[in-house]
Amino acid sequence: MAPQIPADAVVESASAVAAAAPAIAPPNGMGCKDALAPAITVVSKQTVRPSGASAAVGDLRLSVSDMPMLSCHYIQKGLFFPPPPPGVTMPSLVSTLAAALSRALGVFPVLAGRLVTLDDDSIVIRSNGGGDAAVEFHHAVAPGLSLGDFLVPGADVPTRLTNALFPMDRTVSYGGHARPLTSFQLTVLGGDGAVFVGLVANHAVVDGTSFWHFFNTWAGLCRGAPPQDIREPDFRRDFFGDSTAVLRFSGGVGPAVTFDADAPLRERIVHFSAAAIRELKATANNGQKRTGQLQEDSEINGKATHDAWEISSFQSLCAHIWRAVTRARRTLASDKATTFRMAVNCRHRLRPAISPVYFGNAIQSVATTATVAELATNDLGWAAGKLHATVAAHGDGAIRRAAAEWEAAPRCFPLGNPDGAALTMGSSPRFPMYDGNDFGWGRALAVRSGRANKFDGKMSAFPGQAGDGSVDVEVCLAPDTMACLLRDEEFLQYVSSPAP
Repeated sequence: MAPQIPADAVVESASAVAAAAPAIAPPNGMGCKDALAPAITVVSKQTVRPSGASAAVGDLRLSVSDMPMLSCHYIQKGLFFPPPPPGVTMPSLVSTLAAALSRALGVFPVLAGRLVTLDDDSIVIRSNGGGDAAVEFHHAVAPGLSLGDFLVPGADVPTRLTNALFPMDRTVSYGGHARPLTSFQLTVLGGDGAVFVGLVANHAVVDGTSFWHFFNTWAGLCRGAPPQDIREPDFRRDFFGDSTAVLRFSGGVGPAVTFDADAPLRERIVHFSAAAIRELKATANNGQKRTGQLQEDSEINGKATHDAWEISSFQSLCAHIWRAVTRARRTLASDKATTFRMAVNCRHRLRPAISPVYFGNAIQSVATTATVAELATNDLGWAAGKLHATVAAHGDGAIRRAAAEWEAAPRCFPLGNPDGAALTMGSSPRFPMYDGNDFGWGRALAVRSGRANKFDGKMSAFPGQAGDGSVDVEVCLAPDTMACLLRDEEFLQYVSSPAP
């Protein structure tokens, strides 16, 4: 582990509980999963303030990509890590993480701010608010739990446990007017000494790219990375021009999420090996070359090169999932339109392109539709070709048209699956969830998320832990649909460890 960073005045109110805690080591036969006490308990909270935050940031107005996210839950994602080295105590671990967090917030001061609605109804991120510029850092313990309780091969995610790894559960992003824009939790597992580092961030302030940019920076500072390795964020909000569009909420009451957050769900992590993904890609592209659809699509979009019309690995994987989940939804009529929705990173698609370290939401949602019958009667290449065409067409012109349409009729993003026939793919296997997130004692073991923004048909893609091109997909489905999916041999033939 990197040398401990001494905590300074920016870290306040450490609980005496943490100070009295023993060294992190596997306990002697501890086990309390059957006790009445919660399996995971927060034992201390600290207020962490930015160290050396720049006063030049000022108020940042929410953009046309930020404002639709005000009705979404805060993003909840985190990483399991192996136990820190012998001799590292809980107090020193908490102190090191909190001090590095203070320095990271100095680079990203907006994450310690609050949302403020101005007199003209525009909403800004105010990051220089004196005493309000702070975040919460929680230290939690799980005396009777080990990694094996969370990472169970061939089984559903134990959401009762994973949900407790994150603070600010079910907080809607508009709530950032009164609550911190980010919150953090370190959970120590008593059964084997492993730890989980969880981050919760307001979705109107960050998208996935920005979320992991901050996470990487925090980890780098904690392990003692040199200052030149820090990728300074770009806080400018001018990539769509000076938009004056606003979202108004009567009586100051903010929006609610646009889906039923209490609907029953099953959640599972499905692993696709690099070899399986290569096979899916080859199958999809061979099918499209036989039909000539890819060449036609490339000519329509004015992109006649091979790279422009080749279906990507991720598009092939998404098509495989789209077809399989649609088969599993057995009550859908054959003429029912299904929708596959993906978040597209606009940073490199705009002309001129905006900075890859732009800090905020620079995403738009693109949708591809097909009937149940079309997905059933056509092959993988056909479905993948439709997804490819949608993504390939979403260039500068399409992005700006979508922004203009939103400005003409501002609204919150309608996240969910109202007709039972939609899928939404979030996150990305390209995000640096494992690469760059070593806090000083080793590579992360697994990514997990809380229950934020989950509904029937919500998927999230993570890179495989080995860094070999494999992909893990977090699948959330209605219980009967999940049961059917896990009996679908066509789907399971590409899954590395098929579930029973």
